[in-house]
Amino acid sequence: MASSMNEMNLKQKTLMRLASGDDNPSNENDEGLAWPQATIAKKVEPQKLVSKRRDDSVLKNPVLVERANLLNIAKLCIKALIESALEEGRILDDEHIPLQQFFVVMEHILAHGLKGKKFVLEKKKEFWSALEAVEKIMPEAKDITDSVRNLPGLKTNIGRSRAWLRLALMQKKLSDYFRALIERKDILGEFYDPGAALMEEEATVIAGLLVGLNVIDCNLYLKGDDLDSAPSVLDISVFMKDGNYLEKPEEAGAGCSTDGGGGPSQNSDLSSILDQKNYLEELNRHLNAQISSLQIRVKGLEENNSQMKQELAVAKNNLLSIQAMNEKYQTENARLSQDVNKKIELVRADMDVEREAYNTSRAGLDSLYKSAQDDLQRQTHERNELQQDLQLQKSMKTEMEMAMKLLEKDIHEKQDTIVSLRKQLGDIKTINLDLYNKLQNLKVLPDTRLTLL
Repeated sequence: MASSMNEMNLKQKTLMRLASGDDNPSNENDEGLAWPQATIAKKVEPQKLVSKRRDDSVLKNPVLVERANLLNIAKLCIKALIESALEEGRILDDEHIPLQQFFVVMEHILAHGLKGKKFVLEKKKEFWSALEAVEKIMPEAKDITDSVRNLPGLKTNIGRSRAWLRLALMQKKLSDYFRALIERKDILGEFYDPGAALMEEEATVIAGLLVGLNVIDCNLYLKGDDLDSAPSVLDISVFMKDGNYLEKPEEAGAGCSTDGGGGPSQNSDLSSILDQKNYLEELNRHLNAQISSLQIRVKGLEENNSQMKQELAVAKNNLLSIQAMNEKYQTENARLSQDVNKKIELVRADMDVEREAYNTSRAGLDSLYKSAQDDLQRQTHERNELQQDLQLQKSMKTEMEMAMKLLEKDIHEKQDTIVSLRKQLGDIKTINLDLYNKLQNLKVLPDTRLTLL
């Protein structure tokens, strides 16, 4: 009975350590036994982080203070959720106030540092796009994303994001998906500014806090209208009604350990045993998953090792054959080098002879070129003279043609003159003949007169 009470106390301390942000729940009990470590990647000391952040003022670095506030409120919310789950029962529904506040805190964490619009027509950034990117990192998240897309009644991205968070929590995969997302800074850089909560070390602490929620069972009703229109306002008074929740009161633990064997003590013992059972089942699930993954890796490594041994043997055989071929090629290379050197010497001798012949032929060609150039100049000069004579002959021919034309014109004019003169001569002859006839007639008339007389 004493060992069971020690285990229950250890279980409660472990749960409170997870809720307070301690990422290493392995701790030794009074008998020297140790709990196995929870699957959290990185250890961060939140108290030192908070004390360090308090040195910075809000005016100097408000984003740093916003991240610290989100981290502190996440610790309070997760702690209150785990405590309420231990007190009220194993299965939580939509009406559970700490669970509602937890989802509101997660919305604020995911919405912190989203990039704004660079252009007027650019679409506003929403953290639903970042949640959709989880399926690129972990393919098993595609089932949740497809289920959210196919839910009837969801019209807004904020409603889809809320449904996605609830499904991941019900499947106890929220911490795994969150850790996988914050490890890919290249994908987060597309949606968040460098100072966002998911881009800094606070995200690692929050991922460690989310591991403690795997012991909680939820049965949530996903209705599109409620998720689209639900307000995302955080009620701080829920966490402040019992004082500071960052440190667990020691009186509660002492009271539980000093109770007798009555009815309330038995109920608390039963609740602690159930909590321990759920915790061990969760650890067993993580260990089984790790063992199966390690077995798969070992099997793959063995197969790779045998394959590499075979490849090594083949490579050694190939190396020996390559070395033999290399030696053969080296001897052939030496022989070919000698042959090539001899051919090069013969070619050089032939080139020297050809160079001498070329030089002699070039000298003869130079003399021939010079004589040909002289002949060309002489012929060019003669051609110019002939062209001048031809031009002179052409001009003389032109002048002769003009003279012939003038001469023909004179001849035609003279012929016309001769024709007119001949005509005048004929007219003169006719006139002379007429005059002669008249003269003869005149000579005959006196004779007749004489005869008459």
